[in-house]
Amino acid sequence: MNVSVLIPARDEVGTLTEVVEKVGRAFAASGLAGELVLVDDGSGDGTGKLADELAARTPYLRVLHHRRPLGLTAALRTGFHAARGDVIIFLPADMESDPEEDIPLLLAKLAEGYDVVAGWRQGRRERKVLASAIYNRVSRLLFGIQVHDMNWIKAFRREVIASLPPLRSDWHRFLLHLAAAQGFRIGEVPTAYRPRRAGRSKFGLMRLPISLLDVLVVWFLITFSRQPMRFFGG
Repeated sequence: MNVSVLIPARDEVGTLTEVVEKVGRAFAASGLAGELVLVDDGSGDGTGKLADELAARTPYLRVLHHRRPLGLTAALRTGFHAARGDVIIFLPADMESDPEEDIPLLLAKLAEGYDVVAGWRQGRRERKVLASAIYNRVSRLLFGIQVHDMNWIKAFRREVIASLPPLRSDWHRFLLHLAAAQGFRIGEVPTAYRPRRAGRSKFGLMRLPISLLDVLVVWFLITFSRQPMRFFGG
């Protein structure tokens, strides 16, 4: 199995080296032929420079750069287009997910016959938990996706990524929704949550109203259109 680990990074210089090393150890421990595709989303703290230095001595690391910050959706689009693996795993660069532990967990669950596997954060204790719970509950009610954590780490089979329509701004939040609408099997696996040790979060509580509105828009288009993917540009 060829695996591409996709990590978008913006201003994550404090954790980048550890993330890259842990991905490499996960590949070695699992005997995987893998690559790490790191997308520097216009960082201003030296993340891009450090990423290039790491790539010069790390055979499995490929680095792509945005000249200015374009956001997580754009970073995922860039990474999805560049990834070569049969399986594509999305992880953050902030070490809230430990690649060495979570890559094997996602792959083991995927091997049970799922097309997409989402991680479910365990032990999360921060202000955004309530907002996230509301968003996830609404998503489960509207879409029937039996997943507790829509916006965390994920593993996709390549055919899922190939089937996605062009993603609009900030619609990285609906990857599971779009996959479910096309009949792909979605699984979930509990993963440990680790509080951020460096840098700062790029996401705040003020996004909740917009997220809920977007959920309703996506649900309406999928539910009431005979060919919903056309609305997304697919």
